[in-house]
This record gives sequence, C-alpha cells and structure tokens, in this order.
Amino acid sequence: MTSKRTVFTVDGKPFIAIAGESHNSSSSDAAYMQGVWDKAEEEGLNTLLLPVTWELTEPVEGQFDFTLVDTLINQARERKMHLIFLWFGTWKNAQCMYAPEWVKKDMVRFPRAQMEKGKNKTRLMAFYGMEYTTLSAFGEETVKADANAFAHLMAHIKEVDENVGTVIGMQVENETGMQGSDREHSDFADEKFAEEVPAEFVSYMKAHTDSMEADVREAVENGAHAGNWEQVFGACAGEIFTAYYVASYVEKVAAAGKAVYDLPFSANCWLDKGEEAGKYPTGGPVAKVMEVWRYAAPSIDVISPDIYVPYFTEICDTYTKMDNPLFIPETATHSHCAPRLIYTIGHYHATCFAPFGFEDMGQPFDDISAYLFGVDVSDPLLQTPQNVEDYRWCASTLNDMMPLLTGAYGTNDLQAVISEKMDMTPSDPSKGFAGMMANSDPENDTMMFGGFGFKVMMNIPLVTRKDGVCLILKAEEDTYYILANGCMITPFSANPEKPNYDIIALEEGKFVDGQWKAGRRLNGDEASRFCYNDYTLVKLKVFAYK
Repeated sequence: MTSKRTVFTVDGKPFIAIAGESHNSSSSDAAYMQGVWDKAEEEGLNTLLLPVTWELTEPVEGQFDFTLVDTLINQARERKMHLIFLWFGTWKNAQCMYAPEWVKKDMVRFPRAQMEKGKNKTRLMAFYGMEYTTLSAFGEETVKADANAFAHLMAHIKEVDENVGTVIGMQVENETGMQGSDREHSDFADEKFAEEVPAEFVSYMKAHTDSMEADVREAVENGAHAGNWEQVFGACAGEIFTAYYVASYVEKVAAAGKAVYDLPFSANCWLDKGEEAGKYPTGGPVAKVMEVWRYAAPSIDVISPDIYVPYFTEICDTYTKMDNPLFIPETATHSHCAPRLIYTIGHYHATCFAPFGFEDMGQPFDDISAYLFGVDVSDPLLQTPQNVEDYRWCASTLNDMMPLLTGAYGTNDLQAVISEKMDMTPSDPSKGFAGMMANSDPENDTMMFGGFGFKVMMNIPLVTRKDGVCLILKAEEDTYYILANGCMITPFSANPEKPNYDIIALEEGKFVDGQWKAGRRLNGDEASRFCYNDYTLVKLKVFAYK
C-alpha cells in the first residue's frame, strides 16, 4: 500500500476492510475465537484485525511456533473473511508486555527505556500513577531480535497464504512511543540527543513545513540548519528526537518483513489529544510528527489513528494529510459507530474502519469501556451501545456495494455528509420549508455532482438527529444510489439552463451478487419527500429540464 493507494487488494480488485478489531487476548486461544467469529458474522464484517504476539510466536529464542497463526488463517477462510494481523512485538500501548520472557529478563542485552535517568521503571503521576516500563528505542539487539521474529512471521504467512490472500495487511507494533517524558534519559540517549542531527533529515523537515502543525512548523522554521537536536528543533526537540528514533526502529522491523513478503503495512497511534509530550506515547506516529515518520519509516504505508474522542471527524481530517489514506483500526462501539462507518467510506474513501472490541458491540458499557469511549451525558449516542442489527445492515450493504464504491474512490462521484459536521442550530418551524432551507451549511450539508445536487437536513423542526448520515454514489449522469438515515434530502438541479428536475424512478432495493435487485417502487407520498428515519438504500433516476 503506497500513499496513493486508498484500498487493499483482494483477488486483484480494490477492497475496503469493513472490519473489527478484537480484544487483545481473544486471538490467543483458537477455541475462544469461535465465538468471536460468530459475532463478526452477526455484524456483517469482512475482515478482522487480530493480534499476533512475539511472546507466543518465539517463546524460546530462535524457536518459532506458528500453530496459532495457521489456525486463525484457517478459521478466517472457513468464515470467508480476511485478516489484518497486528504484530505486538516490542511495543503494545507504548509498553513491552508482549515481549518474550527471554527478552524481558535480559535488561543488559535488551535495555529498558529510562524515562528517568537510572530507572528502568517509573511511575506516571500524570497518568493515574501507573507504573511504566518499556524497551528502549536504542536497543540494537532488541530491534534485531524483533525484526528477525517479524521476518520469520512474514515468511510463514507468505508460505501458507500468498496464493490464497486471506491475510491482506499487517500492523507493525502497536501504539509505539514513550510515556513519562518527551524522550529517554539514559546516558546513551543523552549522548544521542547531543549529537548533530543528520543533515538529510534536517533538509527534509525544512522542505515539508506546509503540512506541519503550528508548533512543529514554528520550531522547524526557526531552528538552525545544522547542530544538535535542541539547536535544530527548539521546543519540539525532545518529541522529534523520540519520533525519529522510534520510527527508525519500526522501519527496521517493517523492512525486514517487507523484504520477505510485501503486504500493506500500517502503524497505529494513541492520539496526543493536545496534551504535552510524555502524557501520551511520545514519538509514536501521531499527526504532529507524521512528517518524521514519513521520512524515517518509509516501509510503513499508512499511519492510522485509534479514535475514541468525540471530535471524530476532526481527527479524520488531521490524519488524511500528506496523502495518507484513512485507516481506522480502533474506534468506539457506541451509537455513532454505524453513521461513522458510512461517512468514512463515503467522504474519506477510507481503506479500513474497525470498531475495537467489536465482539462486545451492543452490550452495556462497563466503567472502563465508558471511560475509554468518552461517554458524555451531553450526547446520548455516546452513552448508548451501537445496535447490532443496524450495524449489520450498514456493513452488509456497503460490502454488497463494494465494486461500485471502490470504482468511485478518488473521485467526486462518491460523497457523504454526517450530522457531526453540520450546523445543528434548530430551524424555525414557523417559516416552513423556506426556514429549513435558509439554515444552510453548504460545506457540510450539500453534495454536488456536476449539474445535480442534494441538500441534506438533519435538524428538521422539532427533531435533531445526531445519528444522521447520508452517502450518495453517482452511478451515471442521471442515476444515484442513496444510503441514508435520520435525515431529509432535497434534490435539485444545479444547471441554470435546466433549473427544474423530475423523478424518473425511485426504488428501494439491495445488491445481490453485484446486481441491483429492486424492491418497492416508490412514488406518491414516498417520492414527494425524501425522509429517512431508518437506514435505507434507494436508487434514484432523474432528469432536468427548462
């Protein structure tokens, strides 16, 4: 997967991973996974994101066990699904919990990151007092061992799956970075920090300031053209230094695997949420340092955000800079989930959307899940688990539409709007339809397809739909597929020479084996207003005239 490729490939065709990521420990037991696969089928998924861990893959140095990997691949084939494996090697959530015993115990050969000088473990007072330890990004023997294990894994996957294509991608490590400080503080790390920054890297950063966030741009533009890390990058020196060495570490692991089997590789991140360095895994591939990762880890094809914050669309906007395809490996299973699935595919032409812990979808949130998912009393959908039947309908419908969707990727023929991005100021019902139309936010509520357009309203008088979403796909000049929920749609001609339009045909239906199968032919009351209270797919044919 390159920066210009927006989808995976299955059987030589573009593929959208309508996916789910399991809980961390689910894939460690084949028998337990049977229930997880059942849930994936219930939700209409076509791909699972499953951890493969270093500790189980290489329990003894040099002795590899791929029994579990083979079982997961076979289970996926039986269910006619695909896999994106998550390599939990040196890092998982910025910690080293999945490293093998022989790595964890040998702290001379495999040094820990000293976030405080001389300490292999520290307490993160800014993160609920959690005790924290992780492997150092400067461990030469560590990266060699990790890269060797990953290369063996990729070689095995190639051997058993290359001609089948069940495994479509790999995530290299998980939420990399360091917590507790903006950089490591071992004697060795201090020496590296005092060294001169590689000249080629400085030139790259100076040449890519247009995409940078404001504080990083200021530091790069105002910094010296040569010197140590602090001289070149000023207030951002610690974070850029850490990102450079963490990304370089991940690159060695990824490159070793890609040399064996060239699948699309991703790297996910724990969002920085605007916090200061050290309060989140600093040096991981957050948007703030995406430029660093693009330079130092070219074998990583996609940088993917784990999104649990309410400002979902703003994060999506941020992680599509630098031609980065939108790949969401983790997000919450509250009731924004289905609308966001539709929106990310329709608006961002996403390559993957995967709720985390999807096997719990529909279940009440426990205290930890509520915290992780950002439950907020001001938004009832954040408190409410996603309805599984609704999600299955959305996932299955999008999967059935895949040839049309992927054929429109990268064009304006596929668009979407969502209530989260709209001006939801209540309309004035006393002014009737004109009042509704006047309260317009064209950038976020109107989709234009050349000479024809659609205005979407989700703040109809007395009703505001926070779960509103509308995806429209232009199949031909006069034909559109509309997937909608919680909205009223007003089609209109945008051709000044032909300002009027009429409906030729409006019908409900679905795709079966890639072909449209019509249901009810809609006319009369059902055609005079395009109002959808539940998830619906329709086909519309129109013509414009003077």
